[in-house]
Amino acid sequence: MSPIRIAIHGAAGRMGQRLVALARADAELSLVAAIDAPSHPRLGEDAGMVAGVGPIGVRLTANLETPVDVVVDFSVPQAAEAIVARCLTERIPLVLATTGLEPAQTARLAAAAQEIPLVWSPNMSLAVNLTMKLAEMTARALRDKNADVEILERHHRFKEDAPSGTALKFGQIIANVMGQTRHCHGRQGRPGARPRDEIGYHAIRVGDNPGEHTIVFAMIGETIELTVRATNRDCYALGALSAAKFLVGKPPGLYGMDHVLGIA
Repeated sequence: MSPIRIAIHGAAGRMGQRLVALARADAELSLVAAIDAPSHPRLGEDAGMVAGVGPIGVRLTANLETPVDVVVDFSVPQAAEAIVARCLTERIPLVLATTGLEPAQTARLAAAAQEIPLVWSPNMSLAVNLTMKLAEMTARALRDKNADVEILERHHRFKEDAPSGTALKFGQIIANVMGQTRHCHGRQGRPGARPRDEIGYHAIRVGDNPGEHTIVFAMIGETIELTVRATNRDCYALGALSAAKFLVGKPPGLYGMDHVLGIA
């Protein structure tokens, strides 16, 4: 069986560089395209050199210039919109890992998934997505037990959105089960007693932390905490590459990492 031809969109970014390195080392994949912004200063260079793994024979380009079986996007919202449009035109399966999308952009993703197979997740980590399933199970067990829910997340100082898309996804999963309608982002002053229908979010930005989430379920006299943490960014890249392999040959539809893991 021939290797899957893969393109990395956002290949010169921190995550894109790891995707280039790990895709190149995977015998099931053939990295054939590395794409980044037209203004990137290293455009035209070998993508392996940009990623720090030596020459691989694939140039960093501003456009998709070769046939591919799947695209993995780790970019920014505006650039992600452009690659979604290109994949729609070419009918290319897409793994989209970009965070910070606006509601209108997520609506366009859902529309695109009617025509192409598309994996979209605010977090590509296999461990994070398993923890989301555990959080859903916990929320279901405690939905009528008067439990408070708080979500704490830590990321590196360079992260531009807060709270993280992953924290918001945890909150959405829990609220869908337990029925909370208020989402409070931090507290200060004298906000009064905690409302019963609230989920609190707390975003910490420190150093080079690649990602850490703690979901707190607290009752009177006892507390459950679910914590998942990354020690480096490879977990996100490896998860995205697993999603790419999963997606090839699938019918159009919007898939999540729970489908990739087989726990949907």
